[in-house]
Amino acid sequence: MVMDKIALVLSIIGGLNWGLIGLFQFDLVAWLFGGSAAVLSRIVYILVGLAAIWCISLLFRERETGTDTGKQTA
Repeated sequence: MVMDKIALVLSIIGGLNWGLIGLFQFDLVAWLFGGSAAVLSRIVYILVGLAAIWCISLLFRERETGTDTGKQTA
């Protein structure tokens, strides 16, 4: 579950970055880490790609259908 959340956050970061590239031709990751060829930028790009691959598995998982939703009822 923690891995799912990490993957989701990284995928959101990647999606937002692609949105910025599409709308404004501005690569936030490259700007933050010293260019798109910089080692740190490439690491972020790789992590976002791996997260996206992980998120594919979320599409094929069965949802838990437990009755406990964490909310208390009176």
